[in-house]
Amino acid sequence: IDLDTARQELEEFIPHVKNISDSSIKKMAGRDLMRFKEFKKQGIAVKFGKFTQKENKQIEKNVDEFLSLTGIDSAEKLLFTSRFPEDKDTIHRLKTEHHFCEKISEGIPRPWRLIYYRARKMFDPNNYKGRYTKEEKEKLKKYQALHGNDWKKISELMSRSNLSVAMKFSEIKSAINYGPWTKEEIRKLVNAVKEVMRRKLKTENPSSLFSLDQSDTDLWIDRETLYQPLPWTEIETKVESRYWRQCKQKWNSILVSKLTRGQQLYRGTNGLKAKINLIKRLYETKAEDSSEVNWDELSKAIGDVPGAYVQSKFYKLKVTSVPLWKKKTFSEIIDYLYEKKLPELEEKL
Repeated sequence: IDLDTARQELEEFIPHVKNISDSSIKKMAGRDLMRFKEFKKQGIAVKFGKFTQKENKQIEKNVDEFLSLTGIDSAEKLLFTSRFPEDKDTIHRLKTEHHFCEKISEGIPRPWRLIYYRARKMFDPNNYKGRYTKEEKEKLKKYQALHGNDWKKISELMSRSNLSVAMKFSEIKSAINYGPWTKEEIRKLVNAVKEVMRRKLKTENPSSLFSLDQSDTDLWIDRETLYQPLPWTEIETKVESRYWRQCKQKWNSILVSKLTRGQQLYRGTNGLKAKINLIKRLYETKAEDSSEVNWDELSKAIGDVPGAYVQSKFYKLKVTSVPLWKKKTFSEIIDYLYEKKLPELEEKL
């Protein structure tokens, strides 16, 4: 299949395919296209975002079965082969012979690359080592001075995951301020996000730039694209006085405030309708755990708000309506709201 045809066929399953590099398109055409078509026949859509508990279990099953099939004695050897140079050639041969890509992604309607990264995160023993000691922090600073941002190299030296060392260094290097945000810090944060989004929109849709140039900056905040994933380490660098996680949390709170300003979502009749819709939609998901709920999708039940806003409203609802909610499972809380609280709200409405 040629590159243009592959891109065209993949667009049906991945709307943002035009932003993916040619080399990645070639890999996806080989690893994903046939899988996506099979899922389509079964009426299953390709998914992105947070992995569900069910998908995590499927990854565990796929990895275990592949280990049994090949005789490779650990998931770490399978997924972090470079850590075992003496076994590298044998493992690569077994992975090729037994179709590693197909086996590891079996039953999961997502791009192979995302499944592979998720598996690496789940099975990396260096991911679960707890807090960094003072000695480790000093080592991390020393290794970063020597190797720059080569997190793969540093992770091997530290016996920590790539993500862990990158995020920890990000936290260390910032002059962390844990107090309330100042007006100047908020201004820097908003400008940093605006700058990032200007570049993102210019790449994806040049005609959208007008909304970033309005004098009323609220106009560019109420777009759905703006609460999609952002490069938080880059934004952290521009803010200077806060590390990336603080920037992300603050931005989410600003966004919720902007998106809900002037909306009467939780007042009077509209508020009752929103609660009723939320309970019904949660009940329909039949989710056993909150991690199985697509909160962004669910947000459509009550209005144009981020998933985080819906989660905060659900939390308030369960705390005020469900007795002994801390001792109940997620599904028990939903059942209680549906059986006890819902009739009360409908009667009130």
